[in-house]
Parts: sequence; C-alpha cells; structure tokens
Amino acid sequence: MTRQQPSAMSAVSHEMQQCIEECLRCHGMCLQTVAHCLELGGRHAEPSHIDLLLDCAETCQTSANFMLRGSDRHHLTCALCAEICRACGDDCERMAGDDEIMKRCAEECRRCAESCGRMAG
Repeated sequence: MTRQQPSAMSAVSHEMQQCIEECLRCHGMCLQTVAHCLELGGRHAEPSHIDLLLDCAETCQTSANFMLRGSDRHHLTCALCAEICRACGDDCERMAGDDEIMKRCAEECRRCAESCGRMAG
C-alpha cells in the first residue's frame, strides 16, 4: 500500500509562502535582537522586553511551522503571531533611538504582523 501525499509546498499559496518567509525572518531578527539587548544592558535588558522578543520569535517559528505542514489551524497561530509581533515592534521602536538593530527589529515585526494578519483572516 502506498500513501500519496501532495508536496506541502505545492499546496502553499504565494501569500502563505510570503508569510512563512516573513515569520522566519522575524524569528531570526528577534533572536539576534535578544543577544544585542543583553549586550547593551540597562533598559534593553529588562525582563519584560526580553520576554516579548522571545515570545515573538517563538510564535513566528510556530506559525511558520503550522503553515509549512499545511495545518488547518494556521489561522489561529497567525492571529496570535500578528498580535505579539505588533507589540514587539512597538516595544523595539520605543527603545530604538538611533540603534539600527532595534529599528530593523521593529520593521521586521511590523511586516510579519501585517502578513500574519492577512493569514489569520
């Protein structure tokens, strides 16, 4: 007996593929920003800020995973991801000043929030 499974990627729309890529970029950017913030110390290393960055990275990875495997529940993880990405983007912008890494993180979070918002429907 053989199982026929369509390729997961063949069933992924262009918009979903774009969202997966946004989630993976945001995941990586948030993890890089955690290291940057811990290095800077002070308000950048406040537990609430670090927790938000880690929450954002984790929900981005989870949302990407749900979409990559074609879960019918991806809209749920994407809704949560959009909410957390918006909050993380706002927090990074608040701390950015002239810090390019913080600015990039805020931008990535906002792009991911928009994309996940569309996937959440």
